[in-house]
Amino acid sequence: MKKTIRLLSFGLFLGFALVAPKVQACTNFLVTRGASVDGSTMITYSADSHYLYGELYHWAAASYAPGTLLKIYEWDTGKYLGVIPQIEKTYSVIGNINEHQVAIGETTYGGRDELVDTTGIIDYGSLIYITLQRAKTAREAIKIMAELVAEHGYASSGESFSIADANEVWIMELIGKGTDLKTDRKTKKIYNANKGAVWVAMLIPDGYVSGHANHARITKFPKEEESKKAISSNNLDKIFNPEVEVVYSQDVVSFARNKGYYKGNGNDFSFSDIYAPVDFGAARFCEIRVWSFFKDIDKSMWNHFEYAKGLDLNNRMPLWVKPDRKLSAQDLMNFMRDHLENTELDMSKDPGAGPHGLPYRWRPLTWEYDGKTYVNERATATQQTGFSFVTQSRNWLPDPIGGIIWFSVDDASTTVYTPIYCGINEIPHSFAQGNGDLLNYSADAAFWVFNKVSNFAYLRYDVMSTDIIKVQKEMENYYASITPLVDKKAQELFEQDENSAINFITSFSVNTANSLVKQWQSLFEFLVVKYIDGNIKQEENGVFKWNEYNASPASVKNPQYPEWWKKHVIESTGNKLLVP
Repeated sequence: MKKTIRLLSFGLFLGFALVAPKVQACTNFLVTRGASVDGSTMITYSADSHYLYGELYHWAAASYAPGTLLKIYEWDTGKYLGVIPQIEKTYSVIGNINEHQVAIGETTYGGRDELVDTTGIIDYGSLIYITLQRAKTAREAIKIMAELVAEHGYASSGESFSIADANEVWIMELIGKGTDLKTDRKTKKIYNANKGAVWVAMLIPDGYVSGHANHARITKFPKEEESKKAISSNNLDKIFNPEVEVVYSQDVVSFARNKGYYKGNGNDFSFSDIYAPVDFGAARFCEIRVWSFFKDIDKSMWNHFEYAKGLDLNNRMPLWVKPDRKLSAQDLMNFMRDHLENTELDMSKDPGAGPHGLPYRWRPLTWEYDGKTYVNERATATQQTGFSFVTQSRNWLPDPIGGIIWFSVDDASTTVYTPIYCGINEIPHSFAQGNGDLLNYSADAAFWVFNKVSNFAYLRYDVMSTDIIKVQKEMENYYASITPLVDKKAQELFEQDENSAINFITSFSVNTANSLVKQWQSLFEFLVVKYIDGNIKQEENGVFKWNEYNASPASVKNPQYPEWWKKHVIESTGNKLLVP
């Protein structure tokens, strides 16, 4: 399996004291057909880590001889884990969507530390990308994922997955069963008696949306003895029955009883409460991102604000909500840019934002003063995003054309989501693996170009972000207007010759992405000229003008610092700065 080794994962553990020992950083929103403006299914994913280089992965479709073995390397670290049998034919994968419009995202919730299987071969990253190479539908993906971890062991901590195809959207939550080493009497080989995982997957009802952000969200769910809509892994082949809406490992309850986590009869069993109990950190740093998405489409979510702040952990949010309006891909792009605006937790509105309203705080997430621990908020948008995307799967189009991954790198607030069709046969050079890395700068790599713009903007976010967002909206509005025309032309070509259609969408995706990166480089140059040395040169529609005598550059303005900042400086310095 083609693999780029990174220092640590986008499911990175961010350690901090007292409040919660582990917090991970990724965000997924899930949208069903009935909740979208055009009838597409959509999932979002931000791969957030201080150690992740943003690039667009690609596995070409391939055929393998019987008996071929697939080497598995841990997605986080590159550590070799073992081998599994390769299948004879795999599908093409572009990022996190395959040629059949199946898309998968993830967030790591960790859960109980003792349930990590140190002997497992399949880690969560490999689980995603192996499955994408093998699954034609979301249901098939769930079956494959369950079988992979059952047969080869699960090597990661607790994980939530978003799984979509052109018709359905599922959420699946999974955690290992720990390590219990035994010795086989006959072979004398040591094996893990707890190999595998406990898990549950639920179909998001059509017309609803869901989300997860580094905390397990599935609580109670029906069992097969209670509902015809539920099956256990003992009957996994029945997953393709359309009436099935809940699938779970047959030992998800009994294993919890055996471990002493649960003593009930199963009727009140909650996956999240048993395998990943919520605490302050899980709510304040993780669930709050889901809440912020929900509250913009369902006003009743304000009733759960105290929960999202970590102050009322008993008032948990529902797993899914019915939005008050249909959502578009552009809506989801903007939800991924959330900084807790319009709440009391908006980081741009307190002194920590500095005089220029920066909506971020540098890590760690917590800090101490005078013996007390305080937090920096963890909003959906964050500066340390490696890549993020919005996928669309559309059942009215041929698969290679119907699937789009709107892909971006770096901070979602200051990036642009570019359309990449799932059926392409070439990756844009600017987003390709190997074009630079986290320790090696590349002038034409999207990751570095977008980071130049965002990191410069962090110096004077209040004014620079305005210029960036203007161009961002222009580009994304243009892409939204042009893709229906590309869809139409590609479909016409597909009906005549599939290869011509593939070449057409490949050319569009590659040229659009590479052109975007060139334009973003031009934006960086514009920002440097306009804001150099703390000045703000005057311009009109991006054009700087010499003064009327042509003797000096455009006039310069120096906006005043905000009143609250002046007051704070005076209170801190007394009369030291006072003009007598």
